Amino acid sequence: MTTRLSQLFLRTLRDDPADAEVASHRLLVRAGYIRRQAPGVFAWLPLGLKVRRRIEAVIREEMANAGAQEVHFPALLPREPYEATGRWEEYGDGIFRLKDRRGADYLLAPTHEEVFTLLVKDLYSSYKDLPLAIYQIQDKYRDEARPRAGLLRGREFSMKDAYSFDYTDAGLDAAYQAQRDAYERIFTRLGLEYVIVQADAGAMGGSRSEEFLHPIPIGEDTFVRSAGGYAANVEAYRTPLAEPVDAAGEPAAVIHDSPETPTIATLVALSNERYPRADRPWAAGDTLKNVVLRLTHLDGAKELVVVGVPGDREVDMKRAEVAFAPAAVEAATDEDFAAAKGLVKGYIGPWSPSGPVLGEASSTGIRYLLDPRVGDGTAWITGANEPEKHVYHLVAGRDFVGDGRVDIAEVRAGDPAPDGSGPVELARGMEIGHVFQLGRKYAEALGLQVLDENGKLVTVTMGSYGIGVTRILAVIAENAHDEKGLIWPREVAPFDVHVVAAGRDELAYTVAESLVSELDGLGFDTLYDDRPKVSPGVKFGDAELIGVPLVVVVGRGAADGIVEFWNRATGERSEIALHEVVEHLRAAR
Repeated sequence: MTTRLSQLFLRTLRDDPADAEVASHRLLVRAGYIRRQAPGVFAWLPLGLKVRRRIEAVIREEMANAGAQEVHFPALLPREPYEATGRWEEYGDGIFRLKDRRGADYLLAPTHEEVFTLLVKDLYSSYKDLPLAIYQIQDKYRDEARPRAGLLRGREFSMKDAYSFDYTDAGLDAAYQAQRDAYERIFTRLGLEYVIVQADAGAMGGSRSEEFLHPIPIGEDTFVRSAGGYAANVEAYRTPLAEPVDAAGEPAAVIHDSPETPTIATLVALSNERYPRADRPWAAGDTLKNVVLRLTHLDGAKELVVVGVPGDREVDMKRAEVAFAPAAVEAATDEDFAAAKGLVKGYIGPWSPSGPVLGEASSTGIRYLLDPRVGDGTAWITGANEPEKHVYHLVAGRDFVGDGRVDIAEVRAGDPAPDGSGPVELARGMEIGHVFQLGRKYAEALGLQVLDENGKLVTVTMGSYGIGVTRILAVIAENAHDEKGLIWPREVAPFDVHVVAAGRDELAYTVAESLVSELDGLGFDTLYDDRPKVSPGVKFGDAELIGVPLVVVVGRGAADGIVEFWNRATGERSEIALHEVVEHLRAAR
């Protein structure tokens, strides 16, 4: 099939769009693949749709190989199914809500677990109908607070979401593995490096959750991995609980004056000046920092919590959001401090000479949680709950305890992998796929049951498996380009070959027409630049920008049966005989 550039709905741009932050955004707009409609919302032009359809074709082939069947749901859905699972409220401001003319609530679906579940409930009632795997490729909508980076973080995006249904846990395990294997084949075919990491299930719920991350410097996710094979998203990393230590030789807790030390740095400096220790200088890691957070629960109730973390660590708010979900998490405000009894800003601690409030671990009467590194027997400098005073030699388990533990401190390179496989390193990645074992959360909420072999009603167990189609396209573009333009991998390129008729000699166009006709007959999908009044320089610039990996230029050598052959992937450019074009194209494919 041949597409003539003179007839293609395309306008390339010489200048970068003003709002482009990353290469994929810049090049996809300049090369005429997408056009911005609103923040995080893009129109798809013919070239963009061709690449998108080729990615979808790979996904559909591998879904079929995994035994999944395709369906298609609307994006506009009623409130009731999401209310039944609690996610109407749980999503907060992250979804688009609207009302119809009768006042009924709807949403633009951010994901489709509920309606998939209800569809199977409507049609299936026996274990004989299972296992089942169905999927769709559909646009999703999320009200991103800060859409950015073109297709990488938008308000409208396309996903492949698949769902498995079985009535046994063993069946779920098998379905999960089949989808996981399919993802590995998909990303391998698309030429995308990936790391499979343990992940938090978030609003999806369920037990097992793994992300497929593509390592890339502009990635929004930080993940950790060890040389021994452990890999996890930082939100899912769990710090090993510190082993108890013997504190028999630790002096009794004592309060010292510590004026003008509201920060860890000022506290350490004063401690070394006024209260030096004999064995080594005090360091930030000897202090216990007490961070006050405000939680807003689903019912609107607000709660303050204090979290004690080593003073050389900062709190990672993304990890805090996961740890306290579904409650929303914010740093406490000055108003919160003013309203709370016993909180002396800059000098908060879990202890006072008079002891804790009856029945509570914290002397402030506010729920007090400890970092896993604060093990029994460890000694700390921390706030004395009095202005400009700190307590020294305060021993966990001897002088204070927590109401529980929470792991929200930042993760660092060199921290131990929780499985004992060695220290971890940190890297940046972009999520391109996610697989969940949902279990029975949605089936229970929506009443999806079938009769088993004994005629007994059992609740169906489910898995959910998502791939970001449009995000993958952007990630490929982010990797596959040079300073001149895009260089699509063969598997997803919009065309097999780009033929350029260059110059004003009619013979070049005659030869190019003949070549294009031959390629068409051989089944090549060809983009033919037949524009008669466009200079060779502009045509060459467009060929480099559009990014078809194989380019044949028919120009001055046409009379001698010579054309120029470009391989954009390797950078090779050579003159070849016209009759060798097909051979070169087949070899390069």
